[in-house]
This record gives sequence, C-alpha cells and structure tokens, in this order.
Amino acid sequence: MNNFLFKQIDNTGLTLFRIVFGLLITIEAFGAIATGWVRRVMVDPEFTFNFIGFDFLQNLQGPGMYAYFVVMGVFGLGVMLGYKYRMSMFAYAFLWTGAYLMQKTSYNNHYYLMVLLCWVMVLLPAHRRYSLDVKFKPSFKKLSMPQWCKWMLVLQVFIVFTYGAIAKWYPDWLNGTAPAMFMKSKSDYWLIGGLLQESWMHYSIAYFGILFDLLIIPMLLWKPTRLLGFYLSLFFHLFNSVVFQVGIFPYMSIAFALFFFSSESIQKLFKLQAELYNKDEVLVPKYKNLLIFCGSLYFIVQIGLPLRHWGIKDDVLWTEEGHRMSWRMMLRAKSGTLTMHIENKETGERIIYNYRNHLSKKQARSLPTKADLMWQLAQRIKKEENAKGNEIAIYVTSRVSVNGGPFFPFINPEIDIASQKWKPYSHLDWILPSPNDYHKKGVTKK
Repeated sequence: MNNFLFKQIDNTGLTLFRIVFGLLITIEAFGAIATGWVRRVMVDPEFTFNFIGFDFLQNLQGPGMYAYFVVMGVFGLGVMLGYKYRMSMFAYAFLWTGAYLMQKTSYNNHYYLMVLLCWVMVLLPAHRRYSLDVKFKPSFKKLSMPQWCKWMLVLQVFIVFTYGAIAKWYPDWLNGTAPAMFMKSKSDYWLIGGLLQESWMHYSIAYFGILFDLLIIPMLLWKPTRLLGFYLSLFFHLFNSVVFQVGIFPYMSIAFALFFFSSESIQKLFKLQAELYNKDEVLVPKYKNLLIFCGSLYFIVQIGLPLRHWGIKDDVLWTEEGHRMSWRMMLRAKSGTLTMHIENKETGERIIYNYRNHLSKKQARSLPTKADLMWQLAQRIKKEENAKGNEIAIYVTSRVSVNGGPFFPFINPEIDIASQKWKPYSHLDWILPSPNDYHKKGVTKK
C-alpha cells in the first residue's frame, strides 16, 4: 500500500493539467457572463430552484451574480498561473459550489464534476512547477508528487465514465430512440445536419457511446492501446463539443490524457526544457492513516451515490429520484404539461395558478417533469399566501412524455403537495407509478 500510494513520481502531468484546468474554469466563469447564462439563470428569474436545503443561497441571486462570477474568474486565473494556488483553488471551489447549489434548472453533469475536481485540486500539489508561486519562491519548486495524486483523478474519471456507460443500458438508448431525439434539433447543422438524422447514425452513437464510456480509461491505462484511446477520445469529445455544445467538459476530458502518458512524452510533445524526476523514493507522510481514511470515504460516497436510486421505489428515468449526481449523462428527453390549482381551505375556492408569469422560460419547461421543482414552487406559494393570512392547498395535474412517447399522468392530482414533507432518500408517494410501456413508444424510426 505504501509503495503504491506514496511512491514519488514526476509531476509534469499534474502541473500542466493545472494550467489547462485553470484556463477552462476561467473560461467557464467569464463565459457564463458573456453568453448571458448568468443573466438568464441567476439574474432575470424572480428566484432560482436551489438544491433543497440551500434556500439561503437565494440571498445571492440577482445582479450581484455578475460580480460573483467575475471574482470567480479572477481566482481561476490564479489557478492557471499558479499564483497563491491553494487560496485561489479553494476560493474558486467554494464559489463554484455555491453557484452549483443555487440552481437546478440548468443542471449539467459537468457542473457537478467541476465541483468535485475543484475540491480535489485544492489538495493536490499542482503548483510546484510552472507556476508564479515557484517564480517568486524558487525553493518551493519540486519535481515529484506522491502517486496517489495521479490515481485520485484517474479513479474519479473512471467512475464518471463507467456509470455513464451503465446508465445507457436501457431500451430507448439501445434501440436508438434517445439518440434520435437528441439529433432532431440538429438537422440544420452545416454539413452534418442531414447525416445526424440517419437511423444508422443513431445506432452508431448509441453503441459507440456505451463502448467508449466503458473502455476509454482501460485503453488509456494499457500502453498498447493508449495512443488509439487518445485518438478516440479526441474524436468523441470534439464530436460532443460540436454537436451538443456542452461547454468546457469535452476539453477537460481531453486534458485528463496528461495523466496517462509518460512525463518524457509530455515534455517532448510540448517542447519543455525541464528536469525529469527519476528517483524511486517512497515517502510516507505522518498523516498517512488520515489520508487513507478520507480518501476511502470519499470514493465510497462516489461509488455509492450513483446507486442510490436502486433503493428508491420505481424507475429513476420516470421519477427523477436519484438522477442528479449519478452520471446519468445525455440519457433522455422529457416533456410535460402541468396545471397547478390553489385551493382556499376556508372557502373551498379553487383557482389556476399561472406559474409561467413567475418563472423564466427554462424554469417553466423544466417544472412539469420534475417533482422536486413542483414541491419547491408549492412551498414558496404556500409561504407567500400564509403571510397574507390565507390557508391554502396546492394540487398539480401533470402529464409527462419520455423520449417522444405518449403522455402519461405523472402527479397524483388528489394530493396537496404543499402539505407534503420532502423525502430525499425515499420515494414520494404523490408521484404516480411509471406506466409499463412509457419508454417503449418513442419517436418513429426511419
């Protein structure tokens, strides 16, 4: 164990990854402002659907989020340049975690991965080379790092891709229905738009996606397949970047290759005039037991969290319970209709609540298919009405379609969801059972 975790290895890959990672998170912060994402998601809406239990983050929502993301971008530059690295990385991790927990409407798996990577990077000695910290204090320079630093990131990425492959193993992915749904909106793409509508392309995307997610890390780890794996990784992630426009995630994934190639190869590729660490030292720190305990606990959570939906009644594809933070990436397309009724408990009078007047367009699109958003909105309405002295009940009629299939009732319209307690680790009884055939009647195939 000591030889595996604490053997010293060259740190070229980690320090170059810090530079690329810092650049990407800087682009993420400033790009969120430049593209209007901050305005649409965190400034214009009356409120955001934060992760349940983090309501206090609503106090940050509004125009101040522009400054929030500017500050975050500055700390990202600090990470890239290796200037006061620990402080810069910690500050970015803290701020990005807050931004992530503040809203769920624009949930994206790479946002969650960034949260994890930012906190992991806080712990890693990624600034011991090619950094301003070393320039200002040359004695700080170090050519090596413990081997666990590399495997911490490799294992994290392996978990992400492995769960991504497993999640795709369901009927609508295997028969090409889900990929076909995703490609429908890409028909106007220059040059490839028509190609993306072909049935054979949908099957190719479906099965290449599964095989890539399942095999890419083993291929990169095994020297005979490493170069092929890297080229496949380039193709896969650049294809995703062009077709799905998923931000920095594809480029972050490509950058992980720095942990699989030798330092000699990396330095030769980038024409670096640098020393190589070639000793065979094993340096066991005094805090070894604490490090092993914390690392083991972290990965137990990372392995267990995506499995939690198996302990919750019904199908996660239908209920969405246990969907987030489970690497269920690019799996399904859902749409729905929703009517929300507010009933005055004293008079029995019922009115239709026009939720669209209080939500952004994206929030309004997400609401009919996600029970937690409905519950949060009901709690907000109830709180506002109670402040006026009104005792109310809220009933929801919702119908949901999965992957272009027929619409089925989603929420029990007889249950007052405003009176229900939130149960994060068990099934919500007011979600109706999934129909047996809800995922078997997707879009018509060519």
